[in-house]
Amino acid sequence: MGTSLSSLLLLPRRKAMFLAAMVLALLGVVDWITGHDFTLAAFYIVPISWACWTGGRGAGLVFAALSVAVWLVADLMTHHVYPYALTPYWNAFTMLMLFAVLVHLLSAVQSTNQHLEATVQQRTAALRAEIAERQRLEKANLQSERLAMIGTIAAQVAHEIRNPLGSITLNLDLISKEVESLAHTRNHPAEEGRALVGEMRREVRRIQEVVEDYLKFARLPRMQRRSLNVNDLLEQKLAFMGAMFDDAGVSLRTEYDAGLKPILADAGQLWQAVLNLVVNSLEALPAGGTLGISTQNTNGGVLLCVTDNGAGMSEEQLDQLFVPFFTTKTRGTGLGLLLTQQILSEHGAEIKCVSTLGKQTTFTVLFPADENP
Repeated sequence: MGTSLSSLLLLPRRKAMFLAAMVLALLGVVDWITGHDFTLAAFYIVPISWACWTGGRGAGLVFAALSVAVWLVADLMTHHVYPYALTPYWNAFTMLMLFAVLVHLLSAVQSTNQHLEATVQQRTAALRAEIAERQRLEKANLQSERLAMIGTIAAQVAHEIRNPLGSITLNLDLISKEVESLAHTRNHPAEEGRALVGEMRREVRRIQEVVEDYLKFARLPRMQRRSLNVNDLLEQKLAFMGAMFDDAGVSLRTEYDAGLKPILADAGQLWQAVLNLVVNSLEALPAGGTLGISTQNTNGGVLLCVTDNGAGMSEEQLDQLFVPFFTTKTRGTGLGLLLTQQILSEHGAEIKCVSTLGKQTTFTVLFPADENP
């Protein structure tokens, strides 16, 4: 019964108005046939209430006037004799006043109901947004804790490795000199010895690069945030990378929002994060291609996009993109994008990546705007 009533109240306005008019007409006919044997005046409340709830206060008042008119016509057609000739008109006026009060009360209830529904929807949306934000913050805090632990371990490991590496490098220099000396005194070719020493040098250099990446990640300096225009930073820094783009056969396309809002940032660390994204895109374009960098104002903040038309990534690779030590490169450490995420996170920025395998990859970074530049 409740479901049927709800479905009737939720009918489209035109259909509801038509059905209410049919009910009103039926009441008028029954009222005229029964005469004064039955009192049906109260039943006119049904089409009036239906019209008011569906069509609003104006529709309710119209149906109130129509109901009174139908009742009066039906009453006059019964030819009932009243003690006073004006009695039916007085009764009609009284009914009209009562129906008008009913319409105003019902419309007030409807307005309150709509306001409550809107409030509930707003608070529900706000609660969902708050829950999502809390989940994001919890995830970010967990990631920060993991990164802090990784940074501590990395610093310890790097410290333990750095000194032996220096000793190995020194000994390699000595070995190289001995190989050259033996080659001159015994007239044996030194190519094989040079190749072995060169291979050891490359591997030592590789370990040094890894150690430097770990130290860079573990010893991120304290930020000195100042009001900064991202456009100015990009134009200044990218101007010195023209030769790198030319050597890689990559065409750089920039699109800057002229009215870009300033952000609070450490220029050095921010450029380190952006440079990691640029280098990542260059490495995804071994045969050349196009690298796009754009900025724009959005959602009260600043959006930075870095796009390349390289090989793209699969869904599995995207899910592991910011996981420590994960890399798709043969000589990568898996800390570059993690360092980028850490720097951006400390700037209050959010980084996302969208990629289509075999087509393109886009990194988007949303910065909060500086409210007091």
